[in-house]
Amino acid sequence: MEFRHLGRSGLLVSEIAYGNWITHGSQVEEEAAAACVRAALDVGITTFDTADAYANTRAEEVLGRALKGERREGLEIFTKVFWPTGPGPNDRGLSRKHVMESINGSLRRLRMDYVDLYQAHRFDHSTPIEETMEAFADIVHSGKALYIGVSEWTAAQIRQGWELARELKFRLVSNQPQYSMLWRVIEAEVVPTCEELGLGQVVWSPVAQGVLTGKYAPGEQPPAGSRATDDKSGADFIKRLMTDEVLDTVQRLRPLAEQAGLSMAQLAVAWVLQNPNVSSAIIGASRPEQVHDNAKASGVRLEADLMTAIDEVIGALAERDPARTQSPARRP
Repeated sequence: MEFRHLGRSGLLVSEIAYGNWITHGSQVEEEAAAACVRAALDVGITTFDTADAYANTRAEEVLGRALKGERREGLEIFTKVFWPTGPGPNDRGLSRKHVMESINGSLRRLRMDYVDLYQAHRFDHSTPIEETMEAFADIVHSGKALYIGVSEWTAAQIRQGWELARELKFRLVSNQPQYSMLWRVIEAEVVPTCEELGLGQVVWSPVAQGVLTGKYAPGEQPPAGSRATDDKSGADFIKRLMTDEVLDTVQRLRPLAEQAGLSMAQLAVAWVLQNPNVSSAIIGASRPEQVHDNAKASGVRLEADLMTAIDEVIGALAERDPARTQSPARRP
């Protein structure tokens, strides 16, 4: 496993991060989730990403139990705040009330005294950004979080947050966007802004929720037990990608993966890691062997001609249906 700095901060994170968005506490049983965490540790992954809202707060609990007994200083734990965690009107968003209560709840569920990175899961248009950033400043200064990041913020929002953070004596160090061969929206504005300001990308869905593994074939039913057949695993989210055009394009990547000596999943993860602004790529898994396979993408360097060939394959899809790869990202 290789490591990269999180933006221009001093924090080193594993190139592959383990995330539990739609697995822990919902899609897979706790024993299987713990096995996946153990597999992540075994391959050298030290960075773990979760959020308070995942599986209605259960994902943090499962991760906390799975990591019990591990040396805390050897881990980088990321979590997030924004989406609803309860029925009340203040159980959501980035108000000071919700942010301060949420960090305490996350620490309790994770069984930890601090998180390494606390992230605004979305931009809150109903709360003054000054209020949010002041709450984050207090959390950093109290030691409950070491660093602050954002997720799916626009370039303009990132710049505004970065300026306020600087005034409040802390720094934004990261953004967590969707990014893959099939979803390159951040390249136009977000990445250049983050490069200028010193933020790194911690990207989610590098294998497009499994679509880029090639296991879904055009004109065929999804394999039994796959995420596309499991309502708890975000099946609707995945199925939006599964047009015959997209699936046919993915199959055209298979000989390129074979040429590079990589699995389809490894090619997809390695591809996002070729972007120097990417600090880490988040993988999810329901089985330990998926962790072992994806982790082999760390340290892989794709040759320029291979990157060009991938662009040609994906570019043909974008020309036929540009909205499919450029529409706003959405995540539960």
